[in-house]
Amino acid sequence: MEKYINPNRSGWEKLSQRPSAEQVSLTGLVNQVFSEIQKDGDTAVRKYSALFDKVKLESFAVPQKAVGEASEKIPSELKAAILLAKGNIEKFHSAQAETPKTIETTKGVECWRESRGIETVGIYIPGGTAPLFSTVLMLGIPARLAGCKNILLCTPPDKNGEINPAILHTAGLVGITSVFSIGGIQAIAAMALGTESIPKVDKIFGPGNQYVTAAKQSAQQMGIAIDMPAGPSEVLIIADNSCNPAFVAADLLSQAEHGIDSQVILLSDNEIIANKILSELNQQLQALPRKEIAEKAIGNSKAIVLETITECVEFSNMYAPEHLILAVNNARNLIPQVSKAGSVFLGKYSCESAGDYASGTNHTLPTNGYARSYSGVSLDSFVTKITFQELTKEGIRNIGPSIELMAEAEQLFAHKNAVTLRLTNED
Repeated sequence: MEKYINPNRSGWEKLSQRPSAEQVSLTGLVNQVFSEIQKDGDTAVRKYSALFDKVKLESFAVPQKAVGEASEKIPSELKAAILLAKGNIEKFHSAQAETPKTIETTKGVECWRESRGIETVGIYIPGGTAPLFSTVLMLGIPARLAGCKNILLCTPPDKNGEINPAILHTAGLVGITSVFSIGGIQAIAAMALGTESIPKVDKIFGPGNQYVTAAKQSAQQMGIAIDMPAGPSEVLIIADNSCNPAFVAADLLSQAEHGIDSQVILLSDNEIIANKILSELNQQLQALPRKEIAEKAIGNSKAIVLETITECVEFSNMYAPEHLILAVNNARNLIPQVSKAGSVFLGKYSCESAGDYASGTNHTLPTNGYARSYSGVSLDSFVTKITFQELTKEGIRNIGPSIELMAEAEQLFAHKNAVTLRLTNED
């Protein structure tokens, strides 16, 4: 982990750049898979499942019975933990629901807005070495609360065609309507295009590797909405002399173990504290089962000492981290200064893992600097908002003349006439 002491402000932008790992162009491959699935449907999905996931599948849909049986394979302690997380996530996201509020903008003119759940949504859940059943909670719960009628879940099976039981158990718990055992580009393409077995969705959610990300971007170009641009996970921690170095080191490693392309950033106004954190990090790293992964991520990461905590926040706003931890004294006092971050964790006990699993906030967040313009997933991500207005005779009389003048100035005389007829006729 490289360390920088009071770098010149002119160099901050370069320091805030993410790792530029070599990216293979996936456009040709994605276009090929999409084209074949559009033409051959399930047959093409089977072909690519065999090619990419090394599994032969006759049917993609997971029977409801299998979802129920998966619960028997989950330890009771884990079930209880999932239930606790579910309750907190439901509380937080339920509070985001809007109550329609009617506004009388002018006497006789009433306007309001109502939410409607997106009818069919698709959720992608990675499998592999880290089956993210927690993401089933984070996406399934707000989808159900929003009133989405059809909530599809795609996740890759293992080579025996089996899905991790924790994913299936959580899917049943939160009310996923259909589960399909497919992954990768073919899963995104199937949800975007629809096949004989897999319905076409209106919006696709969920994390994934570079293949899934490229496929989601292709789906977006075809008119299918996606949650947000995705990228490697990241955390930025601002620490002062009140922090616990062991806590900070653990938080840095918790993100580094996600993947070799993850990045963690440490900012401090105190070089002694930074050195203590780095020492703790090296000790804790040795005991991690995913040490090799975390070690490579740490190689992409930086520890930066600046003059003041205010400068640290300014650097953070330039970086726009997915996760921001303020491991400082009186952390709440810094809130007004934070303008760009996906999710913020205040004080020494607010570990990023809490947001990943059970505090209640959503862990599906903008990465790679997209926190400058994107928000994390929320209840709003699963709804469309429709505006309504109702004008009485008095209302059209009050604003009609202004509408006529504006329409005529824009030379849209049919617009003007729609008002004039109402002003000059009683019925």
